[in-house]
Amino acid sequence: MNDTTPETTPSQTVGPYLHIGLHWPNGPFVVAEDHPGGIWIRGTLTDGAGQPVPDGLIETWQADPNGRFDHSDDPRGAASYPGFRAFGRCDTDERGEFGILTLRPGAVPGPGDTVQAPHIDVSVFARGMLHRTVTRVYFPENTEANAADPVLSGITDPRARSTLIAEPATDGYRFDIRLQGENETVFFDI
Repeated sequence: MNDTTPETTPSQTVGPYLHIGLHWPNGPFVVAEDHPGGIWIRGTLTDGAGQPVPDGLIETWQADPNGRFDHSDDPRGAASYPGFRAFGRCDTDERGEFGILTLRPGAVPGPGDTVQAPHIDVSVFARGMLHRTVTRVYFPENTEANAADPVLSGITDPRARSTLIAEPATDGYRFDIRLQGENETVFFDI
């Protein structure tokens, strides 16, 4: 290195510092393990070559089953769903796998007078990324709501749109996230 080349510092890259400073043992539990109606959203985070990302971090934010956010700015009043905290965080394991235990969200108001289909907002942090990427998880059984959702219906490529629809699993849903390449998950510019 010469004197004019800056060195990489922790503020210039996301990983591997995620597991040092952002690990939260209770993070995957948006609700308690024995909460009625709890479902798992499980998946694998992979890179552009399809390889697992073992040092990533997945964060979720969502409305409660009544479609209210746990935030004072929700014009309908803050959520008051017992035992639900709306936010989840899970770091990926050595196989790139993650899991969030939560409740199915309700529909929420969209732009103008639209209604957004039930969904979960997802932020992805990983090595080599200067900023998080943001996507959404939609649920396959909400066919009509998904078709009318102003965000999901704005994605015209059916293959791309399918990357946002979770797949049913034994104890909830499967939602794999691919950062680049073939079958890359749709990410939003926010």
